[in-house]
Amino acid sequence: MGAYLRRDKKEIQQGYEKCFALFPRLRERLKQQAGTLSGGEQQMLAIARGLMANPKVLLLDEPSMGLAPIIVDQIYDILSQIRQQGVTMILVEQNATLAFSACDYAYIMMTGEIRLAGTAAELAAKEDLIKSYLGA
Repeated sequence: MGAYLRRDKKEIQQGYEKCFALFPRLRERLKQQAGTLSGGEQQMLAIARGLMANPKVLLLDEPSMGLAPIIVDQIYDILSQIRQQGVTMILVEQNATLAFSACDYAYIMMTGEIRLAGTAAELAAKEDLIKSYLGA
């Protein structure tokens, strides 16, 4: 579904292989319907579906929500790999520690306003501000 705008079958196959390399679990579940996958597998599928379009920018909203900690770690490891491949990501995440581990630059918003902005390292170093805004 993610490759619906792509016409070249060779490019589509390369996209499949790239996604299966990132998400080997999806290859194991190839014949399984998406609705019967676990929450983590569904999240992997959603990210893979987005990658099939060969995007320049990938938008992710709460990729850790509702997942077991071990699966969250796997998802964020994969996001790091995607980032290293040169795909820009816009990530919305309430877990600041996770978000900082996956990004170069961050904005902290509260009630629709940007309250803090800077590199992930700069913001992570401002522990007192992070505590006041994020309760971490």
